[in-house]
Amino acid sequence: MAELGPVVWPPAPLRTERLVLREPEARDRAAYIDLFASSEVRTYLGGPRPRAELESAVPEVPGRRPGVLVVDHDGAMIGIVTLDRRDAERPGHVRPDAGEAELSYMFLPEAWGRGYAHEACAAALGWFADAFPSEPVVLCTQVANDRSVRVAEKLGFTERERFEEFGAQQWFGAWSPVPRSG
Repeated sequence: MAELGPVVWPPAPLRTERLVLREPEARDRAAYIDLFASSEVRTYLGGPRPRAELESAVPEVPGRRPGVLVVDHDGAMIGIVTLDRRDAERPGHVRPDAGEAELSYMFLPEAWGRGYAHEACAAALGWFADAFPSEPVVLCTQVANDRSVRVAEKLGFTERERFEEFGAQQWFGAWSPVPRSG
């Protein structure tokens, strides 16, 4: 995945009413492995990865790269939010030159149903809108993942198209920042 572009990364921690979005740290490793090994989390993402494989492959500080934010609740990682450039070869684009920013997120099952995904993604989108004014963001999820589609719609993503990818029908939506009056 291509990096976002000329921004300072990581941003200062993004704080919401209940969450902190921050750079990954060594203390997140166990939760990171749990996230990628979870059959519940990975149902619509190609399935879980073997825990033994993750234990040997995940670095001491997992996910440390531009675009990855750990979602922290009360001092513990409950998920991740990522912003990357969408691969030009993949279907689903809103710009003729492709390369749109793409929002993705994964949360541990114990964090589901509490509004954390919406809260964390809204904070990430707010940061993005300030860093890249007027640039759209896209989101792609399996149509069957109705919880993820609902989060996307609640965040203000508008469905643009559906297509087949990774052996499943995908929901593809776009979000544009609301211009701030100044």
